[in-house]
Amino acid sequence: MTYIVREEWEQHYSDGKNFRRVGERERELLAEHTPVPDGGGRVLDVGCGTGELAVYLASLGYTVDACDFADSALTRAREEHADIEGVHWLQLDIERDDPAPLHEEGYDLVTLRLMYPFVQDRGRVLHGLGERLRDGGALVVITPVAETMPEERRGIALDEDEIAVLAAGWKRVERLDADGLALLVLRGPATPEASQA
Repeated sequence: MTYIVREEWEQHYSDGKNFRRVGERERELLAEHTPVPDGGGRVLDVGCGTGELAVYLASLGYTVDACDFADSALTRAREEHADIEGVHWLQLDIERDDPAPLHEEGYDLVTLRLMYPFVQDRGRVLHGLGERLRDGGALVVITPVAETMPEERRGIALDEDEIAVLAAGWKRVERLDADGLALLVLRGPATPEASQA
C-alpha cells in the first residue's frame, strides 16, 4: 500500500493532474448493478477527486454527496462541473473527520473509486460506510489489481488477499471486470469482526 499525505494530494490536483478516466465499461456496470431506486436515490462518492464519477452518477438520477479531503480537487470539481445539478461537494477526510456533514438518512450507494488502497484503517472505514447504507444498498469499490500492475505501481492496487479481506463479512459480493479494474459490488454490510483486517 502507498500512503500519500494530504499535501501531496493537494499538489497533485493543483498541478492539474488527474487519474484514469471513468471508462465506458465502469459506467455500464454501475448502471446495470446499482440502478437508481424508484423515486430517486442518494450516493456517497468517497475520494471523488475532480468529480467525474459523481457527475456520471448524478446523470443516472442519483443525488450525490461527493467528498474528498483535498481542497484543490474540490475546487477543480466545482469549477469543471459548475453547471451540474444534484452533486454536493464536501471537503471531508473519511478516516479522520467528523462525519456529521454526511446525509443522516443514509445512502443507496457508496462508491470508492481508485482510492481504497490508500485508506489506512480499512476495516474501520469499510464498517462505518457499510453502516450508512440503506436497506438494499451497495458499496462499490473500483480498484486496480496488483497482479496486473507493474511492480513500481503495485502500491496503488489491491492484491487477491486484500480483496478477500475487503469482501469478508458481506452477505453478497459480485466481482466484475471493468477494463482491467476490479469492480466489487458489496451488499449486506460487513460485520465489525469480519472487517478488522
